[in-house]
Amino acid sequence: MNETAPQTGHINEREHHLPIRIYYEDTDFSGVVYHASYLRFMERGRTECLRLTGIGHKELLEGETPLAFAVRRMTIGFARPAIIDDVLDVQTCFTAARGARIEVQQKILRNGEVLVSAEIQIACIDLNGRPKRLPAALNTLLVSFLNRN
Repeated sequence: MNETAPQTGHINEREHHLPIRIYYEDTDFSGVVYHASYLRFMERGRTECLRLTGIGHKELLEGETPLAFAVRRMTIGFARPAIIDDVLDVQTCFTAARGARIEVQQKILRNGEVLVSAEIQIACIDLNGRPKRLPAALNTLLVSFLNRN
């Protein structure tokens, strides 16, 4: 992990919390968050959570066997809209890691109210897009995160 990279968000037990402020660029013409913006917020949440567990995307790409993550499946529910200037809490919880697959649950909340929830399946892939088993060191880091109490 790059030790000079800033740490964003915090982990409380098994859950990562990332604060996100809504800017004009995140909204549609009416000041309501555009639905695709939530996908970016969740991607940032997963990335920062992994960074805090010691897994950096750059290090994965520069490893002996270059690897990356790709979203394979996502089920998402939109309950309420966020609007410009809201401060949201992107919550990320890794629920399983086995083989080439990582499973994640995410929620986006405003003042404790769930606005968006998602279940995501991520695949570990090589640079040709083929699934690759999680390297042992990566699996160990994720399992230790999954088992935090």
